[in-house]
Amino acid sequence: MLSEAGLDDAEAGKTILQQTTGDVEQASADGAYDKRKFYEAATKRGVKRITVPPRKDAKIWQHGNSNQPPLPRDENLRAIRNGGRKKWKRESGYHQRSLAETAVFRFKMIFGNTMRTRTLARQLTEARIKVAALNRMTRLGMPNSYRVA
Repeated sequence: MLSEAGLDDAEAGKTILQQTTGDVEQASADGAYDKRKFYEAATKRGVKRITVPPRKDAKIWQHGNSNQPPLPRDENLRAIRNGGRKKWKRESGYHQRSLAETAVFRFKMIFGNTMRTRTLARQLTEARIKVAALNRMTRLGMPNSYRVA
């Protein structure tokens, strides 16, 4: 998503969820998305699994003696406390987000960290052109990978 400067990650994630059509199986993001507004938007959207690592000093939002269903964030936090962050990441499928992070890193390394145009509408066009070019480069240069015993 292309957004204006000053928009925090959780707000941008909320907007992405609202604009996405179809079922969303999993929403994975880094710790910057560990905010109520993102979790509420994902829950409202019907996301089946929300994998955002809570901050290291995170506190439970809704304790177990509540009549409400457990909050996804609290379930993540409990799983991390019980088995460790590394185990939670592996079991929750959190590492899938690294594929998206790698794509963004590749985009920024090739095209830079900023847009050349000034208006949001033109930046959107610029980003689409750059993404099309990156996709073409990726298709042309993808290696054939084989498992070696």
